[in-house]
Amino acid sequence: MADKEQIETRMTDALESFGADRDQIKRDADWESLDIDSLDLVELAQIVEEEYGVKMREEDMKELKTVGDAVDFVAERAGS
Repeated sequence: MADKEQIETRMTDALESFGADRDQIKRDADWESLDIDSLDLVELAQIVEEEYGVKMREEDMKELKTVGDAVDFVAERAGS
């Protein structure tokens, strides 16, 4: 089972690989400020599903506005 810190680290790595500046990737950073587009979010959802078994549907992604929102979403569902 993954904890929030591990999930946040993995997401940070993924977002950086999509071109986001690592220094800008904070819990309160939104996707737009990180220059993360919908294709990047689809890729992020695939990583989350493969690594944590958590499905992030399109509707979920629309609700998740920040990195912290996404980390919390995955942590809540990965623990159950």
